[in-house]
Amino acid sequence: MSELAERRRPGRPRKERGAASARSAILRAAADEFAERGYEAASLRAVARRAGVDSALVHHYFDGKADLFAATLEVPLRPDRVLDVVLAGPRDRVGESLVRYILERLDDEKSARRMVVVLRTVLGSGPGTRMVREFLQREVLSKLASLSDAPDASLRGELAAAQLVGIMMTRYALQVEPIASTPAEDLARRVGPVLQWHLFGDPDAPVS
Repeated sequence: MSELAERRRPGRPRKERGAASARSAILRAAADEFAERGYEAASLRAVARRAGVDSALVHHYFDGKADLFAATLEVPLRPDRVLDVVLAGPRDRVGESLVRYILERLDDEKSARRMVVVLRTVLGSGPGTRMVREFLQREVLSKLASLSDAPDASLRGELAAAQLVGIMMTRYALQVEPIASTPAEDLARRVGPVLQWHLFGDPDAPVS
């Protein structure tokens, strides 16, 4: 093969191949770091050392630890970012907006399959369970809890999260009918007020 033909051989540019290789190395290192140390104790600096790259390169590819963790698990939905979007809307529709946003994005078949894998990791045992739970605690539950200044804010956040996980399990993992085939908008209208009550309702008020 001539030198000119060699230069013209199809394929990704060398710079692109190098970038993909560096990103892959970071993801492999992150998977090991999270598995060994858990989400809370892992750091981007430690991931960079394990991958043999500068920590600035990790920040170049990933916005932060939550972003890197989500990429490591190939999560189809970033729960921390979901909350940022939902909380930008009306406070009195947080529950409904949260259910609608999540279900509309998970109703894609590929996203649903991947989310089932993540949910099964959470419900299983071992390092995968630990790191997912720590991620949810820090990036999701704490933000939900911060919506209320009530003394039971943490319990409110955990109950709301439990409701969401339950819907995702029955709809995507167990595929229980008619929940599995009910339009996302209908589920948001029915389940949203329950989340709203968990987050902001008065538990001492009589049930009407």
